[in-house]
Amino acid sequence: MTLGELLRIKGTKTILKIGENDSIAEAATTLTDNKVGALLVGDAAGQVVGILSERDIVGGMGPHGADLHDVRVSELMTADPIRCSPSDTVLQAMAMMTDRRFRHLPVFDKDELVGFISIGDLVKCRIAEVQLEAEAMRQYIAS
Repeated sequence: MTLGELLRIKGTKTILKIGENDSIAEAATTLTDNKVGALLVGDAAGQVVGILSERDIVGGMGPHGADLHDVRVSELMTADPIRCSPSDTVLQAMAMMTDRRFRHLPVFDKDELVGFISIGDLVKCRIAEVQLEAEAMRQYIAS
């Protein structure tokens, strides 16, 4: 399955973004309120310049201490995130996430942001695919 197909199945939810000059307190509130693990980070022009994950926030505690409320998102975000395209497959995206040890990927069609996927989206998709394959095998064997 391609990421474009996955995004069609997942539906067109609003892609959550935060500004690079917003505070970590604002980011943490947005993450918590929306029950997500990462946010895309946009610049003043609205272009994606990074990803801020829960892991980035925890990692910021080392250099900044526990009080991160006033730290800017740009200080902790992962800049210039890896991108994928709608034509990439679920397995390609899973391999990329596994090899590079991250859990979220923005999906771009040329220069247009079309989605934001998580490892959870990919695992859910693979489980559904495996279940369909198993059912097809059962039906084939039974016939």
